[in-house]
Amino acid sequence: MRQKLSELFSAQRAPAGYRPGVTLEYLRRNLGRASFTSTGPAKAMLFLEEIGLEVEIVERTESQLLMHMVMTEFMITLPASEEGNARFDLHHSGPIRRTGLRCKQRSGEPAVLAGLQGALQADQGLHQALMLLDFKRLRIDLDGRRWHVRIEHMGGSEVVNRMPSFRRYIALSGVQRDVLFDVLTGFQRVLGRR
Repeated sequence: MRQKLSELFSAQRAPAGYRPGVTLEYLRRNLGRASFTSTGPAKAMLFLEEIGLEVEIVERTESQLLMHMVMTEFMITLPASEEGNARFDLHHSGPIRRTGLRCKQRSGEPAVLAGLQGALQADQGLHQALMLLDFKRLRIDLDGRRWHVRIEHMGGSEVVNRMPSFRRYIALSGVQRDVLFDVLTGFQRVLGRR
């Protein structure tokens, strides 16, 4: 409930000291791609030429007592071969070490979950990349005839504290950047067949 109140409060106004676009600029340097284009104060587009995929990147803030975090969310939209509505959250399983992937359905038909889980398990490349990816949130939505995948990485984020005053950018490492691109490529491959 506390998290829901925090999300509601942060949705109403930006936290004090938030500088739209600054975290995206740090991320642009980490990604090292010429195809990174700013599309607004806290939005950007990245085009992965080798697979023809557009990735939307947005900053999202989360307020806490005397501090806030600025996270970056990577979003892709893919055509679906089936029509429907469903929402899933994907998490790593295992209390200390990652032992697998757990897909939790938030809404929609149970048959869609079975098909999605089967597709994720069958594609070893995507499964291995997801096991290596340090993500905080990963949501998959089926909306009509479109899949929407949202990944919030632990890197590419900034922690801003007011007392004591400091800012710290948590870089997206080169290894995690490559794994993130592998995951996006994998979702394009797997969901493109569904």
